Amino acid sequence: MSRKIIAILRGIQPDEAEGICAALIEAGIDRIEVPLNSPEPLDSIKRMADAFGQDALIGAGTVLSPADVVKVADAGGKMIVSPDTNPEVIVTSKAAGLASYPGVLTPTECFAALRAGADGLKIFPSFLMGTEGLKAISAVLPPETETYAVGGVGPGNFAEWISAGAVGFGIGSGIYKPGFSVADVAKRAADIVAAYDNVS
Repeated sequence: MSRKIIAILRGIQPDEAEGICAALIEAGIDRIEVPLNSPEPLDSIKRMADAFGQDALIGAGTVLSPADVVKVADAGGKMIVSPDTNPEVIVTSKAAGLASYPGVLTPTECFAALRAGADGLKIFPSFLMGTEGLKAISAVLPPETETYAVGGVGPGNFAEWISAGAVGFGIGSGIYKPGFSVADVAKRAADIVAAYDNVS
């Protein structure tokens, strides 16, 4: 079962990559993002992709340019997540065979992202849109659109977001912060998976 949960490992160090990735997969989270403003992010992505690329969708976050997409693809990444809607990034991602999840906050950005070929929409920061905003936008999006709430979401409000139309979540500091041990991440991941399974 591949849950629609993306673990955001902002700040992870390359020597942590395999251990943290293994703990996430063991807990049931197999979509894993290393933001490009982390230390040596391409090294971490390559290590995780080499070790677990057959079992998980490994990729990068905070991807702002087509050049970065190419670097992520060269490192073995298969997923591109951005904080904004940049059609060039989306088109380059899809041309390289990578999944594309651009950041959106308005109907205009949602439709621009979908027209460019996005696989799903990252509602970011979701606390600014709120569940009522997502309900309104979901009413006009194509019914097959996958929306991921990112920013201010966690086990305590998964049910509210799913009822508003979200299909998945991106979880950052709720699952990993620099200094967290593998055991810390495993515990948080298990709690997140249990909450998600209870409401999805």
